[in-house]
Amino acid sequence: MAYVFLIYLIFKACCVKCKMLSEKNNGFTLLEILLVVAAIAILAGIVIVALNPSKQLGDTRNAERWMDIDTIMVKIRQFQAEYVCVTGGEPLAQKSVLPLLQQLCDEGYQVSLETSGAMDISGVDSRGSRVVDLKTPGSGELAKSRYENLPLLSTLDEVKFVICDRQDYEWARQQVDEHGLNERCAVLFSPVHGDLQSVQLAEWILEDRLRVRFQIQLHKYLWGDQT
Repeated sequence: MAYVFLIYLIFKACCVKCKMLSEKNNGFTLLEILLVVAAIAILAGIVIVALNPSKQLGDTRNAERWMDIDTIMVKIRQFQAEYVCVTGGEPLAQKSVLPLLQQLCDEGYQVSLETSGAMDISGVDSRGSRVVDLKTPGSGELAKSRYENLPLLSTLDEVKFVICDRQDYEWARQQVDEHGLNERCAVLFSPVHGDLQSVQLAEWILEDRLRVRFQIQLHKYLWGDQT
């Protein structure tokens, strides 16, 4: 509001000045008009930058989305569920996710965390299950995988490969053998929805008699590409 008031005062001063010039000279020059318009435009720009309506709208939306752990727990209890999966984006990027997982475990829920595999999982409560992606070459995100997470996995955990094509499949097989993943945890092979036919991946797994679980991206079948 202070910025708006400032603009009003300057605009008023400009109007008074223009009136004085008009009374003195029976009008004012084009240069004088342009100077006044330019001054108002510059000040309006300053106000828009200072107020930053897009940022304010974003802050408002974030405030609406933000819930503390107690509020989340209340929501979960309302569903009367036994199993809770923490997923969406990268949960470990949220600073409150670790205490949330701990409280879920403390209250007796069966808990799983789905992570992209790019962040350290060592702080995750060991009473829950950690579902860790290992990015394939076809994903374009191969360098993001944190291999330091693999020795931390236990029989409660799962490693997931989302496979684009035959090259990804062969690469995933190699990783399973190289890191002894079958001896550590469950291994999931999932086709990229729309890129690799589910039947094709299933046939490869059966032909090679792999000790992996076949999985589809169920949310893609339920809600399509919007998820």
